[in-house]
Amino acid sequence: MPEGPEIRRMVDDIATAVGGQDADAVFFAFERFKGFEAALAGRRITSVQARGKGVLVFFAARGDDGPWCVYSHNQLYGQWRIGRAASLPTTKRQLRFAISAGPRAARLYSASDIRLVRPDALDTVPYLARLGPDLLNDADVDDHRLLQQLDDRRFCGRALGTLLLDQHFIAGVGNYLRSEILFVAGLHPRYKPKSLNDSQRRRLVIATRTMIEQAYRLKGITNDPDRAQRLKAQGQSFRARRHRVFGRAGQACYDCRAAIEKTTVASRRLYRCPNCQPELR
Repeated sequence: MPEGPEIRRMVDDIATAVGGQDADAVFFAFERFKGFEAALAGRRITSVQARGKGVLVFFAARGDDGPWCVYSHNQLYGQWRIGRAASLPTTKRQLRFAISAGPRAARLYSASDIRLVRPDALDTVPYLARLGPDLLNDADVDDHRLLQQLDDRRFCGRALGTLLLDQHFIAGVGNYLRSEILFVAGLHPRYKPKSLNDSQRRRLVIATRTMIEQAYRLKGITNDPDRAQRLKAQGQSFRARRHRVFGRAGQACYDCRAAIEKTTVASRRLYRCPNCQPELR
């Protein structure tokens, strides 16, 4: 499943392709929305936004009918593709939603969670209503807000290895970001927020912000940027140079040379350095 930085980059691509233009055509695969295809065609696509792992496409009002928003969540298999409006890409995936504007089109394949909502009713979408602080898409989320999350009774007693995947805690964090955040913060996944001292809390907040923002800026790279460039110059593949610990089981830690370990937490793989992220005592 794409994580927050990948969704935000996809939203940027959708906005570049069709944002700020009048929709020439709108397509819905679901019968319940078929009547809205003609209603939305011809309307201005006023903005495209990401919220956590959700995508919001806003359409302007027309006549007596107010604005609309199409909400979608990729879930495990959804995939957006940008291409020419006049030709469909070759794929075995099922087209669920599409917008064409001028020469370009944005098409969503395989996703099942698609809703048509008035913009002032977005809090009725369960995923959005419970979403935690969104560092990439909400400029008002500061470090103080993240520290408050650590004190929240819903979260303070839960192990970080599980908690970081909870979208109610912090929006947009997924599996690779979880491992990278914990490594940069120097924390074992079994630590709980309530057991952290002030220094550890601060490290966790800084690591969370740094890794999310870097992954967005550098197209998924969470390794030290200078190191990633050196590894690229040495001929290493994107996958090999991308992360600090994620996907590197058995390889040497870049910081201490200990072998990276792989484990399973919340039914998903997690990677850590046993030396830089020591066991709880």
